[in-house]
Amino acid sequence: MEGMRGIILSVNLSVEKCQKKHNVGHCIVREGYGLEQDGHAGPWHRQVSLLGRESIEKIREKGLDVQYGDFAENLTTAGIILHTLPVGTTLKVGEKVILKVAQIGKVCHERCAIYYQVGDCVMPREGIFAEVIVGGEVMVGDTFEIQETA
Repeated sequence: MEGMRGIILSVNLSVEKCQKKHNVGHCIVREGYGLEQDGHAGPWHRQVSLLGRESIEKIREKGLDVQYGDFAENLTTAGIILHTLPVGTTLKVGEKVILKVAQIGKVCHERCAIYYQVGDCVMPREGIFAEVIVGGEVMVGDTFEIQETA
């Protein structure tokens, strides 16, 4: 798996939790924290959330017009099936950012609007969460690659 590459399609932020995120094009990712100005950032294991276009397409196929950021993911990607990566995998994003996969999926304590509209949401199963090991800038169009699998 090492060396597999993908691309960043969207860099998404929201000021508060429980909101859709909006593409801002680029951002600063801080070591041990996450994306600057994002409501989910902080000193915990889910500093950055990622969701693949491949997962979003599953909901689009059910007839819902969802956009990047609608699942509250920070980075929307393409090219690597994210939820198949083992916890502990490191990813290099752009020129220097290093993320370490800390969690695959999450428990949704409350059903989101997407779940109620189509009866499903992919983020709890296929979204991944990472800690920031090395910070820097991330922007739409950056490549990302698997550096090391756990």
